[in-house]
Amino acid sequence: MARKAYGSQGRRTARGRGHAGSAATDAAYGNGRAEGSGLEAALSGVAAGTEGMVLDLQRMIRQPSVSARDEGLEECALLLGSMLEDAGLDSEVLHLKPGGRVGRASGTRAGPPPPPPPPPVVFAERRSESNPDKTLLFYNHYDVQPEEPVELWRYGPFDAVRRGNRVYGRGAIDDKGEIAARIRAVGSYIRETGDVPCNIKFVIEGEEEIGSGHLPRYLSRYRRKFACDGVIWEFGYVDPRGRPVVGLGMKGLMFVELTARGPAGDAHSSLAVLIKNPAWRIVEALSTMRRADGRITIPGWYDDVRRLTARDVRLLEAEEFDEASFRREYGVDGFVGGLRGLGAKKALAGAATCNIAGISSGYSGSGAKTVLPAVAVAKLDFRLVPDMVPSRQFGLITRHLEANGFADVRARMLHGEAAARTDPSEQFVRNVRDAASASFGSEPVVCISNPAAGPMHAFQKALGAPCVSVGGTYVFSKIHSPNEFARVDLLKKTAACMCRIMDVFGRQS
Repeated sequence: MARKAYGSQGRRTARGRGHAGSAATDAAYGNGRAEGSGLEAALSGVAAGTEGMVLDLQRMIRQPSVSARDEGLEECALLLGSMLEDAGLDSEVLHLKPGGRVGRASGTRAGPPPPPPPPPVVFAERRSESNPDKTLLFYNHYDVQPEEPVELWRYGPFDAVRRGNRVYGRGAIDDKGEIAARIRAVGSYIRETGDVPCNIKFVIEGEEEIGSGHLPRYLSRYRRKFACDGVIWEFGYVDPRGRPVVGLGMKGLMFVELTARGPAGDAHSSLAVLIKNPAWRIVEALSTMRRADGRITIPGWYDDVRRLTARDVRLLEAEEFDEASFRREYGVDGFVGGLRGLGAKKALAGAATCNIAGISSGYSGSGAKTVLPAVAVAKLDFRLVPDMVPSRQFGLITRHLEANGFADVRARMLHGEAAARTDPSEQFVRNVRDAASASFGSEPVVCISNPAAGPMHAFQKALGAPCVSVGGTYVFSKIHSPNEFARVDLLKKTAACMCRIMDVFGRQS
């Protein structure tokens, strides 16, 4: 679709908003308005538009958008902008220049080529005519994980094959299925009523899967544009019993790389009696950082941890955790440190971790090779909990290495984001719980924090608004794995849930 420049902020579709009643919106969302209240009409539109929602999802999956390889991000952003306009919103594709300035690179000075620009953010908005003083923001991401190993996929990872109640493909539910449900909900409200119950905004980024490194800059630059009273986070789980999980937080995340160097080049392994092996240095350093039961042994690591409150523990006690299904799904016999029951749930919601994501050194091909490697590298990720500051935690790592004789092991922080949590007593939380209960037909599970990480802290810090997650991600939908899928029935319920959230949120004073 043709687009034109839109000031220094981004690009907007040339034809402008697809208002209710426009040809584009009629084609995408059907003809004619349902009778009854605004909410009832919107819900009818969602029910009638299920197949259209699936087609939208398939269009998104078929546009690869792998942030790890900078593949298809601009194209996917433009596709989303077009879909949001078809639903009746104004959309812009926002850009930042490398180094933090806004706009396109214009320098012509000689020198090394500039780094690639940060992935664009898709912004969309529909202002409410009846309630212009309240704003709900949907945060999502259009980038996806790499599809490898391709040989383990039942269907092509970007073919978007539908089989019965499932749509298969990379990003089918993380996060394109959730996006499709939200666009369908807002579009149905606009098409069936001509308005929305409150101002609606979308912020859809393109590098969540690689740490959202530029999102804080977007939030700072566009703080006023993104201003809102509540944020619906990018996803929400549905447990094996079909109950929606209302999430109130995300753990933080710190990526750290450790590097040890030995000889100037790979050497014959017979020299291991004289030359230090950097792989052993890495292994020895790692062994000082964590016990077998998962406890991190870096001095001061837990000093700033916010402890679980009595209310947090009560919510965890009420949360179901099917240990047998979990172990069966992941093919494990037990949990770290022998955790079970409430202890396992506390760990998922409120425990810090030190995970080895990968170690590389020497020869790992088939057969044997007698080599003493020149370099060894370990990739670590640390899950952080509220009040842990990534920069401070990284300082503890470097001091620990030096104090234990590993000054030669170089530590580098690749990325860090803090944890975030929303107070369960927030009225916004009750709004989301009520909407989820009515839409999924069962009382939702309230989860004080997701064990995964995301840029929720950056949103709360920049916008000062509560963030709550709810959606249609079946807990065993193979996200980040081959054969990822979205369940159509859950996406339909999710779209209905978003309609109810807009309705109740708009009616709150």
